This record gives sequence, structure tokens and C-alpha cells, in this order.
Amino acid sequence: MASSAYKAAYFCVSWSTEQFGGMGLEGAVKLGYRNDLAAIEDPEERLAKCEGMVAKLYDNGTAMNQASYFEFDDTIEPADTWRWVVNLLKSIHLAPKREGRNGPAADTP
Repeated sequence: MASSAYKAAYFCVSWSTEQFGGMGLEGAVKLGYRNDLAAIEDPEERLAKCEGMVAKLYDNGTAMNQASYFEFDDTIEPADTWRWVVNLLKSIHLAPKREGRNGPAADTP
């Protein structure tokens, strides 16, 4: 889960095997299209329509497809995760420690 924090990070990567969606994709179809699905009287046809819609969301929600919209910086293989974490830790620059009256808390007049 990333919420709206995609743009606030040092970098944002995803495993190439990830799926993205606003909620569970099966639930999204059943909730968002419940009236359309309920209008189909044949249970087998309704199930086929639902499964087709879910499959389309899975296709659209792959990490590679989402990367094409610049949602994150790169797609990586899970085996490369530690290398990315180490590079993140190396890239963090800590602010120098403040001393004296300019400490971490503000003085009130």
C-alpha cells in the first residue's frame, strides 16, 4: 500500500510481479458493476462476464503496465530488493546536529 506517497519518497520501485488496483480486483468488479452483473439472468453468462472483467483489471494492473504511467521509478526483480535498500540508505543525507538555542524545539517569546 502506498497511498499518495509515490511522489514523496527518495525513489519508488515495484517488484515486477506486483498487481495494482484500488482494492481487491474481484471485489472491485463485484461492487462496481453489481447492477450490470445482476441484469444478466443466466448465472454462467454472469460468471463469465465477471471473470472477463476481473482478467482485464489484472492485465491493466500489472507492474509493467503501471510503470508506463510513471507511477514509480523502476520495476525490479525480488532478488534485487536488498541492493535497492542499501542504495537508499547510502543516499540519505542527514542534517547536521543543531546546537545551542537553535535546538530541535522552538522557543516561545
